[in-house]
Amino acid sequence: MYTFEEYKVKLIKKIKMKNFKKFKNSEIYFNDNFNMLIGDNESGKSSILQAIDLIISGSRSNIENIGLESLFNTEIIKEFMSKEKNYKNLPELYVEIYLNEQENFKLNGNYNSEDTICDGLRFECLPNDDYSDEILELLSDDDTCFPFEYYSISFKTFGGDPYNGYNKYLRKIFIDNSSINDEYATSMYIKDVYAKNVSPKQKAKHQSEYRKYKSAYVNKIFKTLNGSLEDYSFDLKTDRRSNLENDLSIKQGEIFINNMGQGKKSLIKTEFALSKSNPENDIDTLLLEEPENHLSHINMNKLINIILQVESKQIFIATHNNMISRRLDLRNVIMLNSSSEKSISLKSIPDDTAKFFMKSSDNNILDYILSKKVILVEGDAEYILMESFYNRVTGNKLCENDIHIISVGGISFKRYLDIGRVIGIKTAVIRDNDKDYKKNCIDLYTEYIDDNIKIFYDDNNRNYTFEINVYKANKDICDELFSPRRKTLTVQEYMLKNKSEVAFQMLDKKSNKLKVPNHIREAIEWIND
Repeated sequence: MYTFEEYKVKLIKKIKMKNFKKFKNSEIYFNDNFNMLIGDNESGKSSILQAIDLIISGSRSNIENIGLESLFNTEIIKEFMSKEKNYKNLPELYVEIYLNEQENFKLNGNYNSEDTICDGLRFECLPNDDYSDEILELLSDDDTCFPFEYYSISFKTFGGDPYNGYNKYLRKIFIDNSSINDEYATSMYIKDVYAKNVSPKQKAKHQSEYRKYKSAYVNKIFKTLNGSLEDYSFDLKTDRRSNLENDLSIKQGEIFINNMGQGKKSLIKTEFALSKSNPENDIDTLLLEEPENHLSHINMNKLINIILQVESKQIFIATHNNMISRRLDLRNVIMLNSSSEKSISLKSIPDDTAKFFMKSSDNNILDYILSKKVILVEGDAEYILMESFYNRVTGNKLCENDIHIISVGGISFKRYLDIGRVIGIKTAVIRDNDKDYKKNCIDLYTEYIDDNIKIFYDDNNRNYTFEINVYKANKDICDELFSPRRKTLTVQEYMLKNKSEVAFQMLDKKSNKLKVPNHIREAIEWIND
């Protein structure tokens, strides 16, 4: 197994963002290998990938194409425009990435917000003082707009040296599988791959030769046609949109990547980006936006195996996929939230819990991580009836109160609670006492109980399982539904042997009449408190 020191990997240790999209003032630390950005909608996952992409690219044109109005934090702009519009109070935008030791004096210095000597890159947007008169005139008008046009865009190392797309300090590829405009996303990917595999000298020669061949084509092929025209002639475009990079494509065998299915494209893009065919021009940073899009379960496994084999690269993945999160180790998860700028790392969860989810077939872990309040239950029967029980107690639906039900199996409760303690998820555990409530429901969870975690159970050891509790609370209903089916069994025995089917029949036929066992009622009331 490699070490990052052995390969002298260029690593982004942390990112700082001020007034960049949703992030007014944020600092996020990264892992050396995998970084899985997970969060609800509008939590900032894509914004972080975009920030890293923009600062590494060092391209003013990329910023201008996106537009500063799309990058600036909207709340900061509204706040400025709603108060006295003072020139000195104009907001600034910056993104900084702090790197490990690069042994490059140009990267080292204290041109950063911390005034700390280290290696790094900074992208900033500031009011251009050369246009201060114009800005002041604009701001003096009551009916005005924010002066984005008078902001300067610059890319500098922490050493204070400017840089651009021709002298990149990190080599990256951004694979965006979430883009609606797939043609554009594929085009940008191809350009990234080309930039990764070509030196500035080679690139200049390629572009020069491409223009020369275009000119030769016109002079030879169009010669007769143009000779017949008096005032006009046909030619091939040579502007920035008709250059070599925009005409490039990638083929696998004889099939162009543009003509492949979405799932195949995703695999090909990732595999090609991570290939070792040209180690001298290898990438340092891989950015993956929702790699799960368009992939079947089988191809998802293939993609994960490709990523797991990666050496000497730092990978950033924005995902909503349970399998990716589990297989790539939950300790690499960075949690984001739409209502907060604070990120939460799962690095501190126990090793055995992380390994458990890597190997287990559990597909609910992201549902848990992304929830605010959760009721954990043992099996399918509890899961089937819990929505009805919740409605009987509260009169509401679970989704109306942002509460999620997850069936985890008794042996997995503590695995989930290991994660819940780190994130602070309010969690009610409803479990069977298995004929010894003190041992199985109290002593087993002593170290987990806090303000956000509580275990609910029946303290009568004779009521040792969910079905017995349900039967005792709903004896008449159960006898009516299941007496004709039981043959030689008692109703309670029949319910214990047919747990899921029994729960479904009760939900289907008697949901509006069910009585809720006491400990389950207590759990529902607590989770809503």
